[in-house]
Amino acid sequence: MSWVSIFAEYFICWWITLFIVLPIGLRSQADDNSVVNGTVRSAPARFRPLRVFLLTTVMAAIFYAIWYYATAILGLNALSFPRIVPVFT
Repeated sequence: MSWVSIFAEYFICWWITLFIVLPIGLRSQADDNSVVNGTVRSAPARFRPLRVFLLTTVMAAIFYAIWYYATAILGLNALSFPRIVPVFT
């Protein structure tokens, strides 16, 4: 597998993981009772991008390692599993 493929697959995994990580530990301005004029009540009270970036990177690396092990080492793919829908011929 080429490095470009590995990077592309990891980036897709990272991007999906980002949307899992974003709401973790998020407190809105309404939760803190400190709504700033001109913002919505659901805006984050304190956004910590470095924490989100690091947590996303670590979790995506774990997810990608599991996926890589299952596909490259164990040889699992979509054809490895039994069909659950009937085949009409």
